[in-house]
Amino acid sequence: METLISLVNKIQRACTALGDHGEDNALPTLWESLPSIAVVGGQSSGKSSVLESIVGKDFLPRGAGIVTRRPLVLQLHKIDEGREYAEFMHLPRKKFTDFAAVRKEIADETDRETGRSKQISSVPIHLSIFSPNVVNLTLVDLPGLTKVAVEGQPESIVHDIENMVRSFIEKPNCIILAISPANQDLATSDAIKISREVDPRGERTFGVLTKIDLMDKGTDAVDILEGKSYKLQFPWIGVVNRSQADINKSVDMIAARRREREYFQNSPEYGHLASRMGSEHLGKLLSKHLEQVIKSRIPGLQSLISKTINELETELSRLGRPVATDAGGKLYMIMEICRSFDQIFKEHLDGTRSGGDKIYNVFDNQLPSALKRLQFDKHLSMDNVRKLITEADGYQPHLIAPEQGYRRLIESTLVTIRGPAESAVDAVHAILKDLVHKSISETMELKQYPTLRVEVSAAAVDSLDRMKEESKKATLQLVDMESSYLTVEFFRKLPQDAEKGGNPTHSIFDRYNDSYLRRIGSNVLAYVNMVCASLRNSIPKSVVYCQVREAKRSLLDYFFAELGKKETRQLSSLLDEDPAVMQRRTSLGKRLELYRSAQADIDAVTWG
Repeated sequence: METLISLVNKIQRACTALGDHGEDNALPTLWESLPSIAVVGGQSSGKSSVLESIVGKDFLPRGAGIVTRRPLVLQLHKIDEGREYAEFMHLPRKKFTDFAAVRKEIADETDRETGRSKQISSVPIHLSIFSPNVVNLTLVDLPGLTKVAVEGQPESIVHDIENMVRSFIEKPNCIILAISPANQDLATSDAIKISREVDPRGERTFGVLTKIDLMDKGTDAVDILEGKSYKLQFPWIGVVNRSQADINKSVDMIAARRREREYFQNSPEYGHLASRMGSEHLGKLLSKHLEQVIKSRIPGLQSLISKTINELETELSRLGRPVATDAGGKLYMIMEICRSFDQIFKEHLDGTRSGGDKIYNVFDNQLPSALKRLQFDKHLSMDNVRKLITEADGYQPHLIAPEQGYRRLIESTLVTIRGPAESAVDAVHAILKDLVHKSISETMELKQYPTLRVEVSAAAVDSLDRMKEESKKATLQLVDMESSYLTVEFFRKLPQDAEKGGNPTHSIFDRYNDSYLRRIGSNVLAYVNMVCASLRNSIPKSVVYCQVREAKRSLLDYFFAELGKKETRQLSSLLDEDPAVMQRRTSLGKRLELYRSAQADIDAVTWG
């Protein structure tokens, strides 16, 4: 079982080393899930003397006012033999065999964190003591509760200390060691008062009564120690600490323990309770209880660690990799991010993601509807046909068929198809731009780097603009080609007119009868409809070839070419990750390291 306490000690030290001491709500905390014993008491309650009695050494700073200004995580390790020594976590390679030096280092390390302004801090100091005279135990010594601020401290210090103490002992995994002096009314005990607030049924509170030997003559603490005055789930424990005179004379701790045992054994009031009184019994009781609590919490701790590791890995994956330091690494990173974006863009076009179907809708609905709205029959009205035919004949009427008139009618009608053709190009361009922006937002890595996101977006849109111009040129050429060379076979298959031409006796503006002109208009409309049907199939091919196909093949080619010319400084400017994200990733990485280490340690102990 001793390995269980050592396990928690190791995890607590790792927590503090990696910045987890239960304060940062923005990150998962393992500290709060670990069973611990917090020592709570008012100033002058004898709290320091109790701890020193358990350890058997003078090692805590003493003085007037608030001496303990940071939590002290005291880890006791029982060794079989050898000289006693202490180690601080912030001085890992230094062993202290002089416990007066330990006292000084606690004071100095407190000042390093809080300054000499007598402020308090929740960042703990970790002290390990190795001795054959201790039990395996971990205690957290908290600042003493006070009612007034001393000189040099803010008025809020009273509430600050109370809030810090409460933040430790309100956690369900915290065992409370409530220190109260016997020579004061228990109803006024700071430790009992705050313990009752967070543990009203006394299910995780151990009551310790100090200064029993200093009670007024004729009074005793039997009712309290027997649980009659204030009942807790666990029995009260009385201790007799060294007097101030003993401390001044540096009375040996081992001798002080012996005197404490003799006091209870020889006392007529407390003799029947002697077996469960004293600091030695207190240390053994706490050690055994802590072992039991840790053992009961192991399954829940394993479950919590596994769950948190998954959550941390998921968030780190979402935040992406850290920025490379060298130019080659930065260039590779940018290229990989761009390829991720390019792949998402292609998936939209190919149907793996939504959006590509809108392009087909342009060809299947928008373009045909636009062509239908052209209303060629109105353009080929009787008056317009007569006008163009006669103008095309000029001063000399046609001999057999009005060929020039046909050409003018066809050209003037086909030119109207340019509008729908351009609209199709523009519509597909708008869809492609929308898919670029959508793909940018779906590329998780680009969310890390605002400048790169802007540059990639601008480069992609610039490429689409160039492709649009090429597509428009090619698509309009399809329309123009239909005007520049007519399909002769279509006209050869038309039935020949009985009347070859107009009546030469009529004026130039009235030499054709209506039926003949109607026939011309009908033939031209039939030809234009044939061309229109052909263009309805060829315009989408041109648009897809010049825009969609090219976007899939070379959307970022120009950007990549320019990227290769950039210097390290310019590449760094593209990877301008939000400092808050960088800090978050670093913090999460450390926290993940802590949880994985804890998982391995717990597994080793449980399997062992």
